[in-house]
Amino acid sequence: MTKKTIKAEYLPGGEKRQELLDSVPDYLKTPGLQANKHLFCLEVLKLTETEYLEALNKATNGGLVDSAWN
Repeated sequence: MTKKTIKAEYLPGGEKRQELLDSVPDYLKTPGLQANKHLFCLEVLKLTETEYLEALNKATNGGLVDSAWN
């Protein structure tokens, strides 16, 4: 099995990076373990922890921030 890599245009600084960041919240809403999605986002998509948390917050309609404050 060959290991797939992300295209340079989707990496940090790439011209399509914002498209990728905009699609991550939809990915996070799909069924599956969040731990696996977290690992995929950081290691394959090369998101920073901040980018991941922002996407997770968008996916939960602000629920992540609300739960942190309550």
